[in-house]
Amino acid sequence: MSLKRVLSLFAATLMTLVAAPPAIADKLEDIIQSGVIKIAVPSDFPPFGLVGKDGQAEGYDVEVAKLVARDLSVRPELVPVTSPNRVAYLLTGKVDLVISSLGANPERAKVIAFTDAYAPFYVGVFGDAKTPIRSAADLSGKTIGVTRGTIEDAELTRLAPKSATIQRFEDNNLTLSALASGKVDVIATGSAAAGALARSSPGKAEKKFVLRDSPAHIGVRKDEADLVAWLNVFIHYHQKPGGELDALAQKWLGESLAGLPSF
Repeated sequence: MSLKRVLSLFAATLMTLVAAPPAIADKLEDIIQSGVIKIAVPSDFPPFGLVGKDGQAEGYDVEVAKLVARDLSVRPELVPVTSPNRVAYLLTGKVDLVISSLGANPERAKVIAFTDAYAPFYVGVFGDAKTPIRSAADLSGKTIGVTRGTIEDAELTRLAPKSATIQRFEDNNLTLSALASGKVDVIATGSAAAGALARSSPGKAEKKFVLRDSPAHIGVRKDEADLVAWLNVFIHYHQKPGGELDALAQKWLGESLAGLPSF
């Protein structure tokens, strides 16, 4: 084959590659076409997610997940997760979304994308009403329980005095039980979880101080901009006063969605 012929073939191939549009994955379209969306929801974090008396998942995040599926006109496949494994389930493709009281922080933002906030939430230190703690300095010499891999774990590790003992548990139920049974002096946990304990055991989960204001966001894999955009429209459409999302927040969290931050 002559050099001229080779160059002509090379040029034709190059033009074909340039003209062809790049193949871009569209997870939103994939979900709609499949008719199913797999959503990670909490199994151990009332009132965001828990296993009800009938053995079925219930809670704020569970109802939000079902509302997402309804608006997409697809069937929800709810996948129970705990705090330490929820991001891993998303990254390995076991779920399409994480709706599991997930706070946004710079470390998580390196590996996943977040929607705007869909729920109010803060993490703090809670303990018996008789325990005199008002700041991180007062944790000196105390044993603090916390759920491993959570935002409160990171904040507590950063702020706790060296003389404090941090006892980590694998899920939120174990953390709450440790406080209720007196195995730890105080716990670092979310406001909703502490509220549930306070209702069942009055005086056991008084707020001592706030570690961090951390509203919940929906977690999505990176490079799924269309899915994030759709979810943000969903959030803002339903969170306005009188919207279904706002009604769910009032029902499960006792709080309005007014004033939640947007990215």
